[in-house]
Amino acid sequence: MAVWDLSVTVEELGPDAPPLKISVTSDLHIGGAILKIVDKTQIKKDWSDHALWWEQKQQWLLKPAWTLDKCGIHADARLSFTPQHKPLRLGMPNGITLKLRACFSSSVFRTVMGICKLLNIRRPEELSLLRPVEEKKKKKDKDVEGEVYDITCAPLPSGTVLTLANGMPAYFADSPEMEAVYKLLSVSQPAPPPETIVKMYRPMNVVDKAQVNGRWLDSSRSLLQQGVKENDKLFLRFKYYSFHELSPRTDAVRLVQLYEQARWSILLEDIECTEEEMMLFAALQYHIGKVSLTEPQMVVSSPAMDDLDSALQCLEVKMEGGQNNTVDDTMTTAPELHDYLKLLRPKKLTLKPYKQYWFKFKETSISYYKSKEESTKEPIQEMNLRGCEVVPDVSVAGQKFCIRLLIPEAEGMNEVYLRCENEQQYSRWMAGCRLASKGKTLADSSYSSEVQNIQSFLAMQRTTPRTDTPQTDESINTHSLVSPRYQKKYKAKQLTPRILEAYQNVAQLSLSDGIQKFLQIWQALPDFGISYFVVRFKGCRKDEVLGIANNRLIRIDLSVSDVVKTWRYNTMRQWNVNWDIKQVAIEFNGNVNIAFSCVTADCKIVHEYIGGYIFMSTRNRDQGDTLNEELFHKLTGGHEAL
Repeated sequence: MAVWDLSVTVEELGPDAPPLKISVTSDLHIGGAILKIVDKTQIKKDWSDHALWWEQKQQWLLKPAWTLDKCGIHADARLSFTPQHKPLRLGMPNGITLKLRACFSSSVFRTVMGICKLLNIRRPEELSLLRPVEEKKKKKDKDVEGEVYDITCAPLPSGTVLTLANGMPAYFADSPEMEAVYKLLSVSQPAPPPETIVKMYRPMNVVDKAQVNGRWLDSSRSLLQQGVKENDKLFLRFKYYSFHELSPRTDAVRLVQLYEQARWSILLEDIECTEEEMMLFAALQYHIGKVSLTEPQMVVSSPAMDDLDSALQCLEVKMEGGQNNTVDDTMTTAPELHDYLKLLRPKKLTLKPYKQYWFKFKETSISYYKSKEESTKEPIQEMNLRGCEVVPDVSVAGQKFCIRLLIPEAEGMNEVYLRCENEQQYSRWMAGCRLASKGKTLADSSYSSEVQNIQSFLAMQRTTPRTDTPQTDESINTHSLVSPRYQKKYKAKQLTPRILEAYQNVAQLSLSDGIQKFLQIWQALPDFGISYFVVRFKGCRKDEVLGIANNRLIRIDLSVSDVVKTWRYNTMRQWNVNWDIKQVAIEFNGNVNIAFSCVTADCKIVHEYIGGYIFMSTRNRDQGDTLNEELFHKLTGGHEAL
């Protein structure tokens, strides 16, 4: 077998050192080549984290038993012998930057799992890494990055169980500096000054929001394969808005970081909310900031309490299950709602905007009649709400309780407004509409809790000025708690009494309850959890917007931002990508086929989003924290992952 020279760059020898030449034969395996390299460097150190990177092919050689011949390596190959874990600057949702060691050789999915393990964040599959905006736009801001907290000394995560000390990973308890970093991660940060909020990038329209989603890294390839270099900056963000088992007992860092991401989405107007909701969000931020000073740690986890907690949860589930069975046996028909409501069809030109009808809600359909007496006859119309969009249009102060329904039909979306008389009526009908849109009936066990959630949300928006409430508070920096739109619209002294009024309704909440309430209201917003992409549908001449949510795809008209069509994942039969022409094709029940190419992102990102949400829906309580990584790559990777 012919002997030939292989040239390898070794990082440890310095940037100016010439490549090492080692004599090899084609049947030498990768492990043998590494031994020769290590011998030739004559440096005594632990080389276990090093591996070979093949520059021309942009791939790692991680199978030590494979021969050079099997890998396709010849004398012209440029290899470098480099550590697999390298320092990375990581921007967290709460705005702090960490410097830590991340794996550059595993898939990004694996790398994020390692980062989350290091930072004690459960359910890493919900997060991913995002590239920052190109630096050329921000030349002058380059030096103002702020402090970088160096935790590269933390050991690389190994094993499945984290050793905890005082409720934090043991290595964070090693020194006061490391403990301070963990506190920054697990305790909510004070509100930023208004000038900071105004200077930050805010998406002005759907296209701006779509640009952000083009920057997600590919989960099935490594950092180095995607051009990320040592010490580069990336952002860790929640990517999939499908949060599995949020528990204050075990999720201190996860809850705080999720709250911070939600708070910034409100402050930077990334998600639309009404003025009343903004005041409630401001009051909750004020409360959380206040309580964080007196109650710094949410809950310190203890293994014994965790066991007790999970035992109680199991018991609760069993009891719920038992109750459901007895209900189902005795209930032969699903319960119904019927009442007088007012109806408006905005597309029809009528002098009388809202007209009163007798409505009946049965299974997943709403029917309406001229009057109660007519309800034994044929209805004027029956609307099936399965797969519809349900949007609240509420003003508690103005006593306006409307439900906006966008119902899918063959030619597009049928838009209907229902107006309720009061909060109780609204809560019942809104809960019914939300369940029906998911294909569930009023007999579903979640109906009563949905009604209660809506009622408690409305109660928090109800403000009753009390004489004993201070109408001013020097410590409250109102312009730090609202988005720039309201900073411009109102002076600080106008906002203070309104925020303090809303604060009365939340002042009794504990820190973890305050954060969970904020997240609950955020998740109830109509635009919550929709990731936008600009696409071009097959056979169309103009660009449109595709919204991807955790349970559906939404087609949106770019010029007027109206929903044109909605498709639910549970009606999807298959989806695939034609990688040659970069086109995503999806087939739904009833011979419905759609195909589109992506304008603002690679089609792989869209494919990964859809597959990722389907993967999220396969998780269940019995799995615990174990992840079926193979299934994730099968659903998100397309042909590249197989």
